[in-house]
Amino acid sequence: MFKELLIKLARSFGAQNIPYMIVGGQAVLLYGEPRLTRDVDVTVGLGPERLDDILALAGEISLKPLPANPREFVTSTMVLPLEDEGSGVRVDVIFSFTPYEKEALARANEVMIENVMVRFAAPEDVIIHKLFAGRPRDIEDAKTIMARQKNIDVGYILNWLTSFDKTFPEKKLLELLKNLQRLQ
Repeated sequence: MFKELLIKLARSFGAQNIPYMIVGGQAVLLYGEPRLTRDVDVTVGLGPERLDDILALAGEISLKPLPANPREFVTSTMVLPLEDEGSGVRVDVIFSFTPYEKEALARANEVMIENVMVRFAAPEDVIIHKLFAGRPRDIEDAKTIMARQKNIDVGYILNWLTSFDKTFPEKKLLELLKNLQRLQ
């Protein structure tokens, strides 16, 4: 069910030349340890002004918006929650156009799934996303990715976490990373 949805998303974003990458639990499954995930999180390299394009694409592949007022919801959260009408799986489309996300989108890895290239965030970017989210499950996901992926570019992670710590000092992202490295 997830595989078919990932393929559907990849084909649709590709056909519309929309930069995207799969993040969240689906990316953790690729780089970390198997775990239960009930949704698909996908970051697109677009701002909320392109909401109509995403809504049109969603309609073409049988994804229905969950909020009553998608425009208002996206404006306040930068996320468009959708539901696949066939499977009931939730798909969160995350609008992003920051310098970090642009670089992460450019670094995404292409993974072949049934003859379709699906773009997944690089392991370093999944770690950054997970540390930024900071929930216990996310921290555990980052830890498993770091343990399983042997060629992690720690310098890249340190660079972005240093930058984010300046803007969000309360998150203590560098400290989180150092604690994870000690556990390795």
